[in-house]
Amino acid sequence: MSTGDRVTSYDEEQLGELLSALPPAPERWVRAAKELPLAFERLDEIVERARVDDGYRRRVVADPETVLEEADVVAHAENIEIIRRRLDDE
Repeated sequence: MSTGDRVTSYDEEQLGELLSALPPAPERWVRAAKELPLAFERLDEIVERARVDDGYRRRVVADPETVLEEADVVAHAENIEIIRRRLDDE
């Protein structure tokens, strides 16, 4: 914070009132937030299997999109990068 910035203190009730005045989150955001734990669990499963199964690891490295789709995980660049980074960390 710079000089002159004000910090306002709110109690829980005031914060609740402010939050309730906000519009609801878009449905897509809510759906994505609900799906995240399952997606992370499936990414963990892919990485763990790749660590113990060399043939599967070669498939993951060669065609991560197909492996993700088979696991019902969206094969976007971020998920592919998560898998690659975790396998490279070994």
